[in-house]
Parts: sequence; structure tokens; C-alpha cells
Amino acid sequence: MNLKKTRIRLQTTLLPRNNVAAAIPGVAGIKPRRCTRTQPFHYNTRMPDSLIIAGRSFRSRLIVGTGKYKSFQETARALEASGAEMVTVAVRRVNLDRNKESLLDYIDPKKYFLLPNTAGCYTADEAIRAARLGREVGLSDWVKLEVIGDQATLYPDVQATLEATRVLVKEGFTVLPYTSDDIVFAKRLINAGAATIMPLGAPIGSGMGIQNQAHIRILREMITGVPLIVDAGVGTASDAAIAMELGADAVLMNTGIANAQDPVLMAEAMHHAVLAGHQAYLAGRMPRKLYATASSPLEGVVR
Repeated sequence: MNLKKTRIRLQTTLLPRNNVAAAIPGVAGIKPRRCTRTQPFHYNTRMPDSLIIAGRSFRSRLIVGTGKYKSFQETARALEASGAEMVTVAVRRVNLDRNKESLLDYIDPKKYFLLPNTAGCYTADEAIRAARLGREVGLSDWVKLEVIGDQATLYPDVQATLEATRVLVKEGFTVLPYTSDDIVFAKRLINAGAATIMPLGAPIGSGMGIQNQAHIRILREMITGVPLIVDAGVGTASDAAIAMELGADAVLMNTGIANAQDPVLMAEAMHHAVLAGHQAYLAGRMPRKLYATASSPLEGVVR
């Protein structure tokens, strides 16, 4: 038996290229479905194939950070493998002097949308200054707003985040705030003009996975005016898939990729996981049952 020919026949029979192209939007020249705006758009209904934030469309629902990699070159390879379009850059940690080697030398602004973040800020004033700096040096007038309230857990200071959001929105920023899974503060952030709600799934850098699934479900049900993006806690691809299956519009991660044994391969895995989780959410899982149900009906069985 020729095993090579047999493998080829099996692959052709089980997974034709046309079926793969038909199943995944954007593959083999197939254009994603267009979102019509004849009625108000709600983020917890069937989502379009594009992620829409503040009127801007992104094909990828995976947002990745750029810290903790072994080198700038590894960062660039991981970004490429992830398929992400939006990448976060810590304003206070990146070298903004373009006369010296910088992370920014390895991120093509024509290919990636830079999202400055205020990582390392512990007060609203610090975060506001960092956001302004990112805009002044030409990074963006978008900002991923982080105001940390506790050094050990890196939990957000939600009150300071709310204060900073109000100021930055008034100054013309598009604000994407890192926050808790508290629905009360989520609503306050939206009222203050936040462009997204970005609750943590677990403490930053913990890799524990989504520890607050019930709260994420509540947020998904009640947050309809802006995207819901799970931020922090993802440790492996299955965590990303779970976040998307809960109804998140996107997932933001850094450590789960950068601290993997093979960051580039993990970045590719996260790309597939986010896509799979989103498609599973749209498809709708089967109901859970306590007892077994035969896959093949007994009616008509020859005895």
C-alpha cells in the first residue's frame, strides 16, 4: 500500500478545499458578510464578521500586546502569526526616541493599528498624562486605559478609571478601558463615553483562564451598545475559545503568547482559537443533558 497516496485521498475526501473556503469568511477570495445598519446594532446579537470599535472595522478579533518577548524580532514574528490587526504598546515602557532601536521599528503602522496603553499607571492623573504623551508623539488618539489599584493582583482602580475616561473622552480620545467585571461600573464607563468594556478574565499575567464566566455572561447580556472585550487571564488557546464562546466580541492578550515555550506557534494557536470560539458562539452549542442520548435513532434498526 502506498501510504502517501492513501493520505492524499483521505484528505481530499474528508476536507475538500472548497468546503473549507465556504466555511470560513474571507478565505479563498470569499468576502465577509457586510453589516447593514438599517436597525440599531447590538453587540450581543449575531455579530458581523468584522469587529467594529468606534466606527472602525477590524477583521481580526484578536488584540495582542507587545511586552515580555525575548526580542523585538520574536515580537514581530508572533504578531505576524497571530493575524492580529490591533496591537498594544505601553507608552511608558517603549523607547520613543526614534534615533535608537525601538519596538516601534518592528511594527509596521501600515499593517497594524497601534493602540497605546497606560500600563504601569496607578492614578488617573498618571494615566491621563501617558495618554496625552502617546498622542503627542504621534502614536494614536486611541488609548487602552489602565489604572491599577492593587500592585499584587493588578486589579483595576475602577473609580480612577472612570475619572480618567471622562477627562480623556472630553479631550477627543477613543478610550478602551481595562476594568473589572462589575456591571454597575461598566454602565458608568459607557455613560462616560468609553468605546468598549474590557473586563479581566483573571489577574493580568496569571494565565488562569476565564475565572468569572458567570459575570462575563451577565456583561454580555447587558452590554449591547459597545463591544465587550475580555482582557487579561488567557493562558492558552482553549481559554481564548471559551472567552469567545461566552459571547465576547474580542480577546486581548499578551503574556499567554509571550511566555509560551514557543510564542510564535502559540500566537497562531490563539488566532485559530478566537475564530473557532466566535463561530461556535454564532452556531449555538447543543443543550447540556444529564443522561445520554443515542446518536443513531433506534427506529428502523434491523434486528
